[in-house]
Amino acid sequence: MAPGRTAAAPEALLGLSAADLRDRIARGALSATELARACLERVRAVEAQVRAWAWLDEGHILAEAERLDALRRSGRPLGPLHGLPVGIKDVIDTRRIPTQNGTPLDAGRVPQDDAAVVRRLLAAGAYVFGKTATTELAFLHPGPTTNPHDPARTPGGSSQGSAAAVAAGMVPLAVGTQTAGSVIRPAAFCGVVGFKPTFGSIARTGVLAQAPSLDTIGVFARDVAGAALLAEALAGDDPADPATAPAPPPRLHAIASEGPPVRPTLAVLRNLPGAELHPDMAGAMDEVVDTLGEDAFTFDLPPPFAEGAHAQETVQLAEMAKTLHPWERRGGDILSRGLREALARGRAVPARDYLAALDWRGVLVAMLDEVFDRCDAILSPAAPGPAPVGLEATGSPACNRLWTFCGLPVATLPLLWSGEGLPMGLQVVGRRWDDGRLLRTARWLETRLGGRGEDES
Repeated sequence: MAPGRTAAAPEALLGLSAADLRDRIARGALSATELARACLERVRAVEAQVRAWAWLDEGHILAEAERLDALRRSGRPLGPLHGLPVGIKDVIDTRRIPTQNGTPLDAGRVPQDDAAVVRRLLAAGAYVFGKTATTELAFLHPGPTTNPHDPARTPGGSSQGSAAAVAAGMVPLAVGTQTAGSVIRPAAFCGVVGFKPTFGSIARTGVLAQAPSLDTIGVFARDVAGAALLAEALAGDDPADPATAPAPPPRLHAIASEGPPVRPTLAVLRNLPGAELHPDMAGAMDEVVDTLGEDAFTFDLPPPFAEGAHAQETVQLAEMAKTLHPWERRGGDILSRGLREALARGRAVPARDYLAALDWRGVLVAMLDEVFDRCDAILSPAAPGPAPVGLEATGSPACNRLWTFCGLPVATLPLLWSGEGLPMGLQVVGRRWDDGRLLRTARWLETRLGGRGEDES
């Protein structure tokens, strides 16, 4: 510790945003090691109940933090995430650190190379705090994690450990993946910000493939600015991932931190195909409309969108039957019954139905573009309600399937609460490749509906 500097209490540090922590480390008001010790203290206090981690090693964490502190003292340039600990979902390869994909079939698996997203994370000056628990092969069979707000309730899936680790204050940032609703739904259930960028923004090389036409890297943070900071550092092209393409670096954090040039207009969608809302969520959405007043209008999706959710499921199941076949062949009797049944359904999808489902994406995106011509973002429930009781399932992705299928950027804001005091997520959806504008609108809503008292202009 520098002479004359007083160490902050661990609980005070854990309440700070990722951007604030990053800035304190950069100017020497906080060391990466102090932050690491505060996070570890929180892990010791809550992990036995939350069970967010598939792998965590205190020696590794402290060695990484001390390495980054030495780098800062050397006077060399610092990355945009310097000194920040990040949880990494256990389907993302990490060099010499176990990546076990939520299945006994991969127990003890240690990759020799980092995934592209991990390489970008390290280049930005952050480090892998640990591997977060996931569901079986990132599908629906639950992992060990519980909801930090109520251990009897699901934290969602499949990025459940990442969402719970941030919600429980064990790390300021975490990375997950989404194929249907696996970033947005756990963020809603656990009460944190989740951000799924436009499909193809972040390279998936070295990440477990489930449905390559849908799989998307996403992030978790305590606020919108933190999500923008992390997503910006991770975004970029990788020739090994055909979904990505060369493009200028996004300015997500700078744009999200700006005030909107004019007051945003929001299109509010109360219901999504297949989603039956909990009464508390339906009431909360009515309150959102009343609060936004003339800044919002309500609309209903036309009938063709009912096909979108079915098309997403068709594509996911058909592609899973191919990508997860090596695990099924190697040990199908070890896989859960639910996953075996899903793979059988995927094998039964005719090629014509799979190709027809893919064709729906362009149709639906074109129709949504007409909605975005009238608004800055679409608002809808991020999940049908608060996290359901029970750990045998991970909740319904019905509120998320359409947006994932269309490849749109989506953020969850933890701004709604059930009558029992449980978090419920408000989902903010943007036009493809308009991620910065979406995050700026989300931050405006964070202020407007969260009552932070900042400038609402």
